[in-house]
Amino acid sequence: MDTLIDFGRDIEYHFARGLRAYLARVACAVGVGFESCSLDLDVPASGYVALDRALPDLPGHDLALIWDEVHGWSAVVEPAGGGATKVLAYLGGDEVLPPPRTVARFLEVLRVAGPPAGSFRPPVFRTAGRHEDLVDWLPVTGPEGLLRASSPTW
Repeated sequence: MDTLIDFGRDIEYHFARGLRAYLARVACAVGVGFESCSLDLDVPASGYVALDRALPDLPGHDLALIWDEVHGWSAVVEPAGGGATKVLAYLGGDEVLPPPRTVARFLEVLRVAGPPAGSFRPPVFRTAGRHEDLVDWLPVTGPEGLLRASSPTW
């Protein structure tokens, strides 16, 4: 008796592993370790990267990057004594999962030029959920990645 086991259909497993690997690559690209990251796999899925530098114009605020599956990447500041997080800028672009080096360039431009003036509307790349739409765009992890159709090379 033959049995077909469809390992490629465990979408949430592949999504969680791929998003963790993607976040780790972004953290490395911006000069911090994975210990500076957190991941929330609820809907909408999101990731957080704490950065070890503040912006020159905002010395009393912690700088971080936040990714979510609807809006992509944003740079935020958090007051050192607590309080509400403020979005400085959204990366925007064409992709909800841009290459890590693109996120690093976004951060460097923000550090050099400062936050852009004006109001910003967050880009809307997709609706939250349906993680199967993102799986093939995340890094392949482990041997189970051989069962996946395709993935970009970063």
